[in-house]
Amino acid sequence: MSKKLSALLAFAGLSILPSISWASELNGANTAWILTSTALVLFMTIPGLSLFYAGLVRSKNVLSVLMQCFAITCMASLLWFGIGYTIAFGSLEEQGPYIGDFGNMFFAAMNIDSLNGDIPASLFAIFQMTFAIITPALVVGAFAERMKFSAMMIFSAVWLLVVYAPVCHWVWGGGWLGAMGLQDFAGGTVVHITAGVAALVAAIMIGNRKGFPSTPMPPHNLTMTVTGAGMLWVGWFGFNAGSAVAADNSAAMAMLVTHLSAAAGSLAWMTVEWVKYGKPSVLGIVTGMVAGLGTITPASGSVGPAAAVVIGLSAGVICFYATLTIKQKLKIDDSLDVMPVHGVGGILGTLLAGVFCSQELGIFSGNGFSEGITSIGGQLQVQLIGVVATAVYTAIATWIILKVIDLIVGLRVNEEEETQGLDIVLHEERGYIIN
Repeated sequence: MSKKLSALLAFAGLSILPSISWASELNGANTAWILTSTALVLFMTIPGLSLFYAGLVRSKNVLSVLMQCFAITCMASLLWFGIGYTIAFGSLEEQGPYIGDFGNMFFAAMNIDSLNGDIPASLFAIFQMTFAIITPALVVGAFAERMKFSAMMIFSAVWLLVVYAPVCHWVWGGGWLGAMGLQDFAGGTVVHITAGVAALVAAIMIGNRKGFPSTPMPPHNLTMTVTGAGMLWVGWFGFNAGSAVAADNSAAMAMLVTHLSAAAGSLAWMTVEWVKYGKPSVLGIVTGMVAGLGTITPASGSVGPAAAVVIGLSAGVICFYATLTIKQKLKIDDSLDVMPVHGVGGILGTLLAGVFCSQELGIFSGNGFSEGITSIGGQLQVQLIGVVATAVYTAIATWIILKVIDLIVGLRVNEEEETQGLDIVLHEERGYIIN
């Protein structure tokens, strides 16, 4: 066989191997997976989070919550297209430590052939867009049943650009926290801590609902909430496993640990509640699931299955008691428990990522997915800096935004309107019509 023929056959053999790809070429498998993940993460907000939240409020406010989530989805999409994406990721390979360059406003630096790694740049942009949608939508749970729709729209828009996009840049867009080596695979700081801290600040500033905490305010439709919770669980696979930005072993491990943590969080919350009150509740088991999902999010790319179970169990117990502390002891009406579930879960998960990512921990580590990390102490210090910086910046910026909005349009409806319900007062519609 001639040398030319041997070389030709060798080249042909290499060309059909699915594992061979080039950074400058489109990878079909990775592209297909991120297309799927993008749809899954959008599915988390509409209809997942929308139904989850809508079932938790009273029947007179069900449409208002659905409307808020839907409106935020539309508004955040356009803001991300216009300026949010370029604040977070910019257009250049090298970025500043705090904010992206403005070369990608209206996606100006993209065309149909542009790549981000080995997937289309447009796909990466819309994948990140779905994260920018769900984060301000999470905050809605803090001021449900009492905030003006106009104030909510202004707050969500400004907060997305002033808080979410810069913090996203710090961690994922080439900013200072990412450069320090912060382990936040899918949004412990970027999504959950920002949303949780903003929710706490908003709940304090806007004040408690009329009658809280003396008047019972039970969920009006737990069937709706459980349906939304199931959608969140499925959608979270795109949230975490999609953050690998590849169809590879890291994505598979992220999906596995996400599922295990959700299951452990559900059972832990249910068990603690069962022991404390004598009966397990449906609301408890689905809230524990969300706590488990939120807490594994930052660690999902750097820990193994055993650690995921520990993280989920910790989330179920700690977030349960955080909920009691905020509502019963501090008397803060974070209506749908955004801070104790997402905020506390994000903090806990970010710190535990610094512990369990170490290769010293054997079966608890990510088995190679966090290469080079062996010192728990050093990594935990980085994680703590990320938590504190994100929380402090979010709290200050959120307070300023809400203060200005209150001066301009006011934050909440009056007592009579709150009693009547936001559905009819703000939208002239009712969620349920009884003939």
